[in-house]
Amino acid sequence: MRKNIFISIITVILLTSCSELQKVVQSLDASRPLTEAEIIAGLKEALIVGTDSSASKLGKLNGYYGDELVKILLPPEAAPIINNIGRIPGGDKLLEDVILRINRAAEDAAKEAKPVFVNSIKSMTISDALNILKGSDDAATQYLINTTYNQLFGLYQPKIKASLDKKLIAGISTAESWNTLTGEWNKIAGSVIGQVAGFQKVDIQLDEYLTQKGLDGLFLKIAEEEKQIRHDPIARVTELLKRVFS
Repeated sequence: MRKNIFISIITVILLTSCSELQKVVQSLDASRPLTEAEIIAGLKEALIVGTDSSASKLGKLNGYYGDELVKILLPPEAAPIINNIGRIPGGDKLLEDVILRINRAAEDAAKEAKPVFVNSIKSMTISDALNILKGSDDAATQYLINTTYNQLFGLYQPKIKASLDKKLIAGISTAESWNTLTGEWNKIAGSVIGQVAGFQKVDIQLDEYLTQKGLDGLFLKIAEEEKQIRHDPIARVTELLKRVFS
């Protein structure tokens, strides 16, 4: 009996010592200067966490449409349509349907954005990582904009364009209505009366404009995630992130 009690006491002491020793080791490890490899690994981890979270949020139903900060609307040049469409029976619903489809297309594109980000993150250099670590709250976001924007534009634009080309009432698509509107407006703007009135021609390509707005929303969300990881310890979900951004 005494032998068993003795063994139990020794076991408790050993376990307690191991626990304390582990804490000491972790403390020493946390105070150790970061290596370049750890900095790069930490930043890559942060970018993967941030981009995955952002793309996932926007890729869900109402990810764009239900968020007023990123919801994609028609450009200011469409004000004549927006202001007068209520005079047409069912016009308000028609307009909202157009905006809904545009945002649904962006939500669909966001689901496919993650591999584009991952490829960019994998190619990050030591110089890139150090600049991001020492940079502003959106330094990593700016890195991603510079390295992924064109590829993401190619991902988003076809989906936005397909939505715009879908036939609506009387077999006319949003794109066709837009071209008619801007065509008529440009005739007026280019006339003598239009020039005297100071009217400006509308030269905007609708699918390009809406694609840009979709990407603006995506990078806005990524910037929010980055800032949170930099400043909020709770957002640092791994030990490496805690060390790199502490």
